Amino acid sequence: MERALTLGIDISTQSISAVILSPLESPARVVAQVSLPYRNDPRLNCFGIHHESLLVPPREPGEADQPPEMFLAGLDALFQDLAAEGAPLDRVEALSVSAQQHGHVYLSTGGLEAIASLGRGGESDLVKRFEGAFSYGTAPIWQTANSRLQAQEIREVLGGVASVVELSGSNSPARFTGAVVRRTAQTAPAVWEQTARISLLSSFFSALLSGNPDCPIDWGNGSGMTLMDYQKRQWSRELLQAVSRGLPGGADALEAKLPGLDSPVAEAGTIARYFQERYGFSPRCIVNLGSGDNPQSKVMIRGDLLSLGTSFVYMVDTGTPLVDRSGYANSMYDGLGNPFVFACRTNGAMVWDRLRSIYGADLVRAEEALETVRPAGEEVVWQPYAESYPQVPPIELEEARSGTGDFARLYSGIVDSALVLTRYYADSFEVSREPLALTGGPSASPSIRRRIASIFERPVIVLDSSGAALGSSLAAWQTLCNARGREAELDRLRQDLVPPGEMVHPDRELSSAYRELASRLVRRAPFANSPGAPA
Repeated sequence: MERALTLGIDISTQSISAVILSPLESPARVVAQVSLPYRNDPRLNCFGIHHESLLVPPREPGEADQPPEMFLAGLDALFQDLAAEGAPLDRVEALSVSAQQHGHVYLSTGGLEAIASLGRGGESDLVKRFEGAFSYGTAPIWQTANSRLQAQEIREVLGGVASVVELSGSNSPARFTGAVVRRTAQTAPAVWEQTARISLLSSFFSALLSGNPDCPIDWGNGSGMTLMDYQKRQWSRELLQAVSRGLPGGADALEAKLPGLDSPVAEAGTIARYFQERYGFSPRCIVNLGSGDNPQSKVMIRGDLLSLGTSFVYMVDTGTPLVDRSGYANSMYDGLGNPFVFACRTNGAMVWDRLRSIYGADLVRAEEALETVRPAGEEVVWQPYAESYPQVPPIELEEARSGTGDFARLYSGIVDSALVLTRYYADSFEVSREPLALTGGPSASPSIRRRIASIFERPVIVLDSSGAALGSSLAAWQTLCNARGREAELDRLRQDLVPPGEMVHPDRELSSAYRELASRLVRRAPFANSPGAPA
């Protein structure tokens, strides 16, 4: 085991990536990595995706599907490129998959047989082997928005928001798998009849990598389906009934199309003979269940994480399974099986980027604005997109959109309001005042780091970006250590791979000013009218 490597694979909306980790070296290091963008790779952009959206052209508004053949070709291409670069695939002793949450496929009985056949080896590539394997030709992904009616039907059957949140850990969003499955079954009854298995993208790829058609879904990605009892970590009869109400066969038929549930670090099996013969994997290589991209990213962080990306993602460790009864945030488990709450604010750094673009301001000018305008001094809100955290419609700001207002005042005020609202609506699930980890481009700004420390009233540290593929490689290491009866030492690996930067402490006076700003903001319409806001 001294030379053991682990492999993490991430199947995202834009690309498929792999990281090979050497966890026993001191310090631990990445020995190989590859990322293949769907848009630019000729092996992957030939399955009918639109160049800009990367989606199959939708048949109606709100449909968001990608071709499963693109993912299959991507897996073969990924291994081909790793092998061509001399990556030591024969030393990989465990691997784990990350895939975009909520994305799923509908497999026919032929699809289950195609998975099982990988255990017997063979010459044909994955795309050819899975011809006719899907009862529904495309894979709905997390951007799906045409299932709002079905999401509302699920809430109504269960008695409203409070009931569905308490049971499932989330407020039955339209993008969650349960609502999309319900819509698929309602609008394509022939597909429903021919579907033998509904697999999340993560469990589908863990199944084919292990040749195990009965590979369970993990608790973390299962949390994004509105089908799993979040506390008990098992399929919920009440949720199954709500999702399948009025469908042929009802809850029994739906449950029969689902695999089991288990920990994300549980073993799906050893790697299928196809991958041994074609790419030189060791027959000892363990495949675990894997998870979604957010749970696998969370593996890299012990504690709470605020990611300042296109949207803001706030991941909060809860210790024990905890739900956000406001219905704004989603309860999950990470790629190791630990509970956390996930809050995603739509109007994140992309709004800051948009404002800078309108004014032709670079990052230096933006930093000057934050340094010159008093923190918490401007009550400015611009939310050009409908917000889910909290649930409010767009809030337009003409002087920002048209570029006619004072840039420094607008930029500082919009930064403050976005961060203050992110903190305020976390009131019902925050449990710690330990240091908060920051990632994302804006975390490079000293002014933004100081603001966040005072707004969240806790020290902050900046981490280099890690990603879901690296988190998956750590989850694979945990599975291997469980199998070998040794300590995984994940804290050491995290320190080696993503060392924290300098710690920034909160300013008490600024914290008080930001609490007052939060109070003023949430009294404004439409925040004052948003349902379920913390008291």
